[in-house]
Amino acid sequence: MTKVGIWVLGDQLHLQQSALASCQAQRAGTPVLMVESRSYSPQRHFHRQKLILVWSAMRHFAADLERDGWPVTYTRTEDLRAAVEAWLDREGITELQLMRPADRGLEALLEHLGDRCRVTVLPNNHFLWQPEEFAAWARGYRQLRLESFYREGRRRWQVLMAGEHPVGDRWNFDQENRKPPRSGLQGPVPRRFEPDAITRQVIADVQALDTDLYGEAEPFHWAVTRVEALQALADFIAIRLAGFGPYQDAMVTGEPTLWHSLIAPYLNLGLLDPREVIAAVEQAWARGDCDLPSAEGFIRQVLGWREYTYGLYHLFGPDYISTNHFGHRRPLPDFFWSGATDLNCLGQCFSQLKQSGYAHHIQRLMVLGNFALIAGLDPQAVVHWFHATFIDAHDWVMQTNVLGMTLFADGGRLASKPYAASASYINRMSTYCRGCRYDPKQRTGDGACPFNSLYWDFLIRHRPSLENQGRMALIYRQLDRFSGAEQQALQDRARSWLADHCPE
Repeated sequence: MTKVGIWVLGDQLHLQQSALASCQAQRAGTPVLMVESRSYSPQRHFHRQKLILVWSAMRHFAADLERDGWPVTYTRTEDLRAAVEAWLDREGITELQLMRPADRGLEALLEHLGDRCRVTVLPNNHFLWQPEEFAAWARGYRQLRLESFYREGRRRWQVLMAGEHPVGDRWNFDQENRKPPRSGLQGPVPRRFEPDAITRQVIADVQALDTDLYGEAEPFHWAVTRVEALQALADFIAIRLAGFGPYQDAMVTGEPTLWHSLIAPYLNLGLLDPREVIAAVEQAWARGDCDLPSAEGFIRQVLGWREYTYGLYHLFGPDYISTNHFGHRRPLPDFFWSGATDLNCLGQCFSQLKQSGYAHHIQRLMVLGNFALIAGLDPQAVVHWFHATFIDAHDWVMQTNVLGMTLFADGGRLASKPYAASASYINRMSTYCRGCRYDPKQRTGDGACPFNSLYWDFLIRHRPSLENQGRMALIYRQLDRFSGAEQQALQDRARSWLADHCPE
């Protein structure tokens, strides 16, 4: 006789996730397992708020399941495999069902469990595209670019479409959505959630861990339930969506969130479904609550970029993590962990991260990632750091985002060119340079911003592989206007600064 049990992973916290949905009618007789595994936190050096968020959300979801009539076993353990095996034996499970994990880390364990009982892996319905569907789409293209994928998604799900054409007769509004910050720019304060008794206990549990973690545990204001996540989404739609488009790339000292949604952690844990997020934004535009550039710009993040990076993660496979196109080997400097740097742009990002585990996409790409790229930091160390310090981090998120988009470590399988930039970009799109000891307009000399010499040194070092890459030829023509002496001075300045601040 078959006895079905369901294993719910910590990033699958939705009552309609596929494994639960498949047994909804038999829920009273279907045991559910949730495992709060402590074994991975020492390996990742995780942010305290990441652990608090995940464990509190899991404990709240276990309570939701019990209220919905499911018999739940919630286990806290140092040994994930032993905990699952003990539950299978205790419950007499002959068929284990679970929704497909978003990350690849459980393959070996699932294969082992397959020797004990039947293991049924159901599609992951927290994404619009299944990996097999993405792979089928990818076979039609020589280069896999976001724009092509995004347009296909718009057509497939009829999002912001007028028949076969995009509304407004344009697929994207990037130019309207890249305004630099004006003087005195301030964003609205996002919705904050006060910890309840469950979350307060999780905070105490995390604080008591005997392991080296990152960041501050409190104040903790993230949503930990689906009800709260829906409130966070509604708050974004009502208060910040209209301003998201114009200033989504802006960076302002003392303004860590501006008009950003802050809902990525909830999407990635399953507390929100991407379909309802996309629909809510599209409906807000239809009501006239925001303009088309803001709605389109945000939908592209969810329907486009989120699905694209998930699909690429599975398409590229397990060897992708080891890619290192430029052969960069410089160790991650200590100040990435301590935050002790005299570069104000980096310092602002580090401060935000320590406090909440959050920095928005341009801070990640054009400050933190840009520095890691042009300084020649080891890609695998950078991926580890991003995964450890960001509250919305998962393998499928960080591998493609950091290795492909940010560091160009895959040689162009994802991005058309490296996202390398000098201090002029940061000076244009942020207020950080106004409070920094370095001058963003100087290229050499003690007061020159290191981003300038590091940027040009990066281009000089990698000219053979980059000169004919995408749109890089124009940049190299600019480099060629520098004299030989100036190019040498830039390289000397870069090497000297790295030796002092990022020793090998």
